[in-house]
Parts: sequence; structure tokens; C-alpha cells
Amino acid sequence: MEVRAKKALGQHFLTDLSVARNIAGALTATGDVLEVGPGTGVLTQYLLERRDINLKMIEIDRESVDYLLGHFPQAHGRLIEGDFLRLRLEDIFEGKFCIIGNFPYNISSQIFFKILDHKDSVPQVVCMIQKEVAERIAEKPGTKTYGILSVFLQAWYDIEYLFTVGEGAFNPPPKVKSSVIRLTRNGRTSLGCDENTFRSIVKAAFGQRRKTMRNSLKPFIAAKAEREQWGAEETAAFSSDPVFDLRPERLGVEDFVALTLKFK
Repeated sequence: MEVRAKKALGQHFLTDLSVARNIAGALTATGDVLEVGPGTGVLTQYLLERRDINLKMIEIDRESVDYLLGHFPQAHGRLIEGDFLRLRLEDIFEGKFCIIGNFPYNISSQIFFKILDHKDSVPQVVCMIQKEVAERIAEKPGTKTYGILSVFLQAWYDIEYLFTVGEGAFNPPPKVKSSVIRLTRNGRTSLGCDENTFRSIVKAAFGQRRKTMRNSLKPFIAAKAEREQWGAEETAAFSSDPVFDLRPERLGVEDFVALTLKFK
């Protein structure tokens, strides 16, 4: 049977076997592994060959599920039909597990936010995503592409940009290039500040990335002044810190942590 790529699911099936082999080899961790969106199994076939991993797969597309079960006998008992974004990951693996896959471009950011929610259970991620998103995630502070995902993911993972994949490696070919990146959990166990406040500050800062931190964080400054019962002079003294003169792309993870602590 033939599996039709569905635009609504953001499907672009990988057809280049050498790329698939390289992605499978980029997973350096062992143990439990979840492949997101196996599609027609081009990557799956190389993962199934590995004896050092216990592979499970999740696929939302019924045609792909039928194809995988028909072409890969080993998929029986390993393949879950469902939506990764709605999946209770703790029901699949009891302990730590890695994630690998050719992520659909239209939900790649949502996938990363879900991974962040399970960061203490996911020691490594190897994925192929849109090149622009990959560069943004791996980017260092000081560039225009550095943003919210860069900060959130770099807080908890070491990011490696592995290689670029051209449009011709897919059917149908996407309109953009793709890239493979590897995320490996770093040694951080805590940010050292309130994580919800950290996220809120990062989102607010990049939500108005052309403004200085003083302007984009006005609500936070006002709330701090109210809590501390500051007058205009004390509020002005607080917001005169040089960090508030910067735009968000100039701040690294540790800078945002230090900034969050100012609002305790």
C-alpha cells in the first residue's frame, strides 16, 4: 500500500537512506527510545537493527500505522497509534527514555515544550526539524535568531547542530532545508530561581524583542514596586540596572536567571 503525505499533518516522508542511517547513528544513548512520527519507517528500520535500544513508536496517521505494521513485523507491540502531544509519556516508560524522529515542522515547537515538561526523564533527543528552527535553538546570545526556545532548551540541554538535509531527501520535498540536531541533558538540576517566573520573563522579553528589557518588563517592575511598597525614586533606582538597557537577545540563560532573581 502507498501512504499519502497529508499536508494537515505536516508530513514530508524521508526517503534518503543515508540520512536515515546517520540520524539513527546520532543517537548515542541506549535503553528506552521513543520515535515520534515514524511515517513509512525509513528511520525506523535502522533503529530496529540496534540491539542496544528498546524502541517504541507513536504515529498519528492511520495509513502510516497500517503500513508500518504490514512492512515491519517487529513493530507489533511497539507501535502506538496516537498524538504525541496528548500522550502520557509516563505511561509508556517507567524510567528515563530518549526521543528521536523527523518532527513535523508545524508542531516542532510544541514537541519541544512537551519535552521540556519531561526534561528529567529525557536525557537525549535527536531530531530533524526545519533548518531555521534548528539554527534558532542552537544559536548563542547576541543574534537575531536567538529566542525563547533557545533560552528554554539551552537551560536544560547541550545543543549540537549535526548536519543539514536538502529538500530532495523527502517526498514530497519541503520548501525549506532541514537540519538534524542533538540535545543532551546537561547537569543542571535547578535553575536556582522560580521556574514559572523565569519562563514568564523570557516570554515577555522576547514578545517585544525590539524593545529594551526596561520597556518589555514594565509590568514586572510595577508588580515588584507594589510588593515592596516602593516610591518613584526606589522604583527608578531598581530599573536603572544596566541589564534593563539591553534587548533580550543579549542575555544568556544565566543572565535571565539573575534577572528573575531580581524580581523575587
